[in-house]
Amino acid sequence: MKVGIFSDSHDHLDNIRRVVKMFNDLKVDVVLFAGDLVSTFAVPPLRQLNCKMYGCFGDNEGNKTGLKGGFRVLGEIQDAPAQYTLQDGTRVVIVHMERQLNGFDGEFDIAIYGHTHRPNIKRDDQNRLFINPGETSGWTFNAPTIAVLDTETEDVEILPIDMSQPLSSWEEDRRKRAAQASTQTE
Repeated sequence: MKVGIFSDSHDHLDNIRRVVKMFNDLKVDVVLFAGDLVSTFAVPPLRQLNCKMYGCFGDNEGNKTGLKGGFRVLGEIQDAPAQYTLQDGTRVVIVHMERQLNGFDGEFDIAIYGHTHRPNIKRDDQNRLFINPGETSGWTFNAPTIAVLDTETEDVEILPIDMSQPLSSWEEDRRKRAAQASTQTE
């Protein structure tokens, strides 16, 4: 099963759109999110995903009730630790901060976390996989990334978000209309 993973988008709508395009182009089966979407206006671009999305809240979410409502169409978002069993039986726990796993006694094969804005892949002493996809926003380190996991092989790839990638035609059309409107008023 191919899994798309992202975190810490912090309202960067352009990069959210880029991530959606990347996940759709990669034909991921499900998307997992490790928190800090932040505002409800960041949800609509995610509706273009061709698969379900599951995740947890981060420490910067504004309107959790609104985000939860917006996610009903996408999948589900909940407080950390969020536990999910994927279609192939892989048990996943999603937290925003890795320390939220301290004292967690649930069983899992893979842990997804964010918060540090730095990608990281490691295993614990029980050989469980821990994945931090890095930051989607690029606000902190100007190096936005996502992760893609193959649950069968447990191979993980950290992929950069191409900031030069064109946005959706909807976004391009909106920008053209705005540019035309500004030249007409001059």
